[in-house]
Amino acid sequence: MHKHRWVPSFLRFGLVLCLLAMSSCGFQLRGVNDIAFKSLYLQGQNVSIARDLKRSLLSNGVALVPTPEQADLMLEILSESAEKRILSLSGTGRVREFELNYQVNFRIKDPSNELWGMPQTISGRRDFTFDDSQLLAKQGEEARLNDDMRADAVRELMHVLSVQRPKPRTKPPVE
Repeated sequence: MHKHRWVPSFLRFGLVLCLLAMSSCGFQLRGVNDIAFKSLYLQGQNVSIARDLKRSLLSNGVALVPTPEQADLMLEILSESAEKRILSLSGTGRVREFELNYQVNFRIKDPSNELWGMPQTISGRRDFTFDDSQLLAKQGEEARLNDDMRADAVRELMHVLSVQRPKPRTKPPVE
């Protein structure tokens, strides 16, 4: 019995070593950004990413305000587009591959500035093979790829917003 006593201590040492390695790898929860502003006015909310963008902003401590005057930063979604095009055909003229493209155009404005920033674009592209004998599965794959591109666009937009450093709002003088 005394001979196997080293096994539990070896396991404890291994467990401690694994915990130290995990804590030193820089693990950080995804989706939490260091955002320098606390309120945002969002224009152009009739886009497919609006709900996910709002959820991401709220989870990062940014309040969506109803008027530009209340905002630390303003974001306008100018346009959104999704397209599907044929990438390749078989020798018999049947579609074998499609290309999916997603694009969102936006601009940012610091309320202390009179002018909007230059329009910016976030785009995504995915290719997928197509087999009309597996139509239902391929439609599901296409929907997942489109959802992934939208999620990537929200993450990229959150990254763009996280580097914004708006000027602090000044309060009007009290008379």
